[in-house]
Amino acid sequence: METILLFAPLVGSILCGFGYKYIGEKAAMWTATGLLFLSALLSWISFLTFDGVTQHIEVLRWIESGSLSTSWGIRLDRLTTIMLIVITSVSSLVHLYSFGYMDNDPQWKEGESYKPRFFAYLSFFTFAMLMLVTSDNLVQMFFGWEGVGVASYLLIGFYYRKPTANAAAIKAFVVNRVGDFGFALGIMALYFLTDSIKFDDIFATAPALAETQLTFLWSEWNAANLIAVLLFIGAMGKSAQLFLHTWLPDAMEGPTPVSALIHAATMVTAGVFLVCRMSPLMEYAPEAKMLIVFLGASTAFFAATVGLVQNDIKRVIAYSTCSQLGYMFVAAGVGVYSVAMFHLLTHAFFKAMLFLGAGSVIHGMHHEQDMRNYGGLRKKLPYTFWAMMIGTLAITGVGIPLTHIGFAGFLSKDAVIESAWAGTQGGYAFWMLVIAALFTSFYSWRLIFLTFFGKPRGDKHTHEHAHESPMVMLVPLGVLALGAVFSGMVWYGSFFGSHEQVNKFFGMPVHEVTADAGHGEAASGHDTAAAETGHGEAIMADHGMAPEGAIFMHPDSTVLDDAHHAPTWVKVSPFIAMLLGFVTALWFYIWNPSMPRKLAESQRPLYLFLLNKWYFDEIYDFLFVRPAKALGALLWKRGDGDIIDGSLNGVAMGLIPRLTRLAGRAQSGYIFTYAFAMVIGIAVLVTWMTIFGGAN
Repeated sequence: METILLFAPLVGSILCGFGYKYIGEKAAMWTATGLLFLSALLSWISFLTFDGVTQHIEVLRWIESGSLSTSWGIRLDRLTTIMLIVITSVSSLVHLYSFGYMDNDPQWKEGESYKPRFFAYLSFFTFAMLMLVTSDNLVQMFFGWEGVGVASYLLIGFYYRKPTANAAAIKAFVVNRVGDFGFALGIMALYFLTDSIKFDDIFATAPALAETQLTFLWSEWNAANLIAVLLFIGAMGKSAQLFLHTWLPDAMEGPTPVSALIHAATMVTAGVFLVCRMSPLMEYAPEAKMLIVFLGASTAFFAATVGLVQNDIKRVIAYSTCSQLGYMFVAAGVGVYSVAMFHLLTHAFFKAMLFLGAGSVIHGMHHEQDMRNYGGLRKKLPYTFWAMMIGTLAITGVGIPLTHIGFAGFLSKDAVIESAWAGTQGGYAFWMLVIAALFTSFYSWRLIFLTFFGKPRGDKHTHEHAHESPMVMLVPLGVLALGAVFSGMVWYGSFFGSHEQVNKFFGMPVHEVTADAGHGEAASGHDTAAAETGHGEAIMADHGMAPEGAIFMHPDSTVLDDAHHAPTWVKVSPFIAMLLGFVTALWFYIWNPSMPRKLAESQRPLYLFLLNKWYFDEIYDFLFVRPAKALGALLWKRGDGDIIDGSLNGVAMGLIPRLTRLAGRAQSGYIFTYAFAMVIGIAVLVTWMTIFGGAN
């Protein structure tokens, strides 16, 4: 079953991309979509029937090189099954949705067969993402990681006639390569120290890595912290965290179904998945965890501030995604990985629905994306309106305070904020997340009010002909709405319940490592054969010592318990922030619509600062892009043009013909010429042997 689940999207991609000429476009597209629904069905069966015992399923032998021996295998545990239902459910619904959205796509001319190519790219992306989350070792994960990058490049730049789409695809590819370089260094360091890239082997050596020093960049580093930071750099790129976030908003140049699939529910969560997968290592890297918490909280705040003033409906939701990913990293950074996965799961449902709802609005408004040209659409697009309302209620965190009743985002976001309070003693991360929750509420309700309420704005003809989307686009919205409403309440206890509930759901480790464990020793009744390494000497460990279960929370950690016993003001703070954001948006865009313009004019520098996204793009352009272009121009004009073409090629073009003509004259065809050459040759040889040949 697992093999079919994994390879069905690949088969669909190949058939759709290469076989549409033989079976027809519609048949190819439906084949790819049907195979995705098959994967989704098998994923849910696997998730609901999983017994908590990690399975290792070998597909084939892959790499054999020296001590590196790895297979292409499937690691099936609770973490994998969670990601499987997220990826395949959203992807299958996006496939179905795309039938309606891409049907009258104005970016393409008829007869270009772009639709099968689009579906092939979607299926290929899904396969690469499944490769990533089912991997049993780091090399296989890196293969899926890069495959996802290639697929995202193809999908973001799908409208290749648009220069902005091409630029966005290149930007996403380049920025992600920065993060991927850190990820690759982390893999190399782990192999150098553990002589393995298999997860179980690496997890077994985590206590020893915490006691190991590693020389890197002419300095001594703690191995566990250094490796954790390098892996997190990879996660930063893929999950668009601060400093490596600039690609995500520009990625909205791709079709809206791409935004829902890649930039809301699947690819951008790969970094969160990586941190949670490597939890046995992260738990022994406290400094790295502090960095994760700080950057996650900073990203949540930064993206929320920028989302306040964006006017493109897709960019508002994109910055919302960036902010929510910060929440997930904070939860992982404080060591409550189950809560990070909880918010990942609920976020997939309501954010995919918001993106697809935005696509429905764009489709109904003839591909107009500026919210300033919307208004009064709730009667024109009633089903889309209610879907967007449910998504907004979920992301803003509407529920009954101090209970487990509410929309999905209410429960998962509150769990993250309470964990942040417990993990940082109410410090920086907690307050950044609360403020981000206030801003999230404001810009989410701003989107709703500008789009569906008030008087119609913009082109009158477009408003008069606005229409609801076809049923093939509305059905996915209805399915995702179920997840946005119920997923938090259904799985609250499994992800954020008592230790017993979380342990049972995730299959937490039986062999616990105590705080007083000696160098490389674990308190499990076995001795770990890990030791400090010299240069090129690997850490060896008993394979049986690897923690069991999908995630690992250190037994000395009390964050989960402390979060449940947080003061009442902590528990209600996200709800109060949500209300403040809602009332402010209501005042600005319903009761007093002139207020936003007045505020923007009175606070012009701050408004421009947020509108220009803190000027990160301008700073990067000054620091990196322009110098790189200047260096390229120098090498081109001076190096290639002046030196190579002007000097070397000039000399060669003058010298070679002369030598050629001289050699041609020697080939006269007369016997006396060759006889003369032979005599001269013999004379030279005799002279040489006489002088240097040692003749007596």
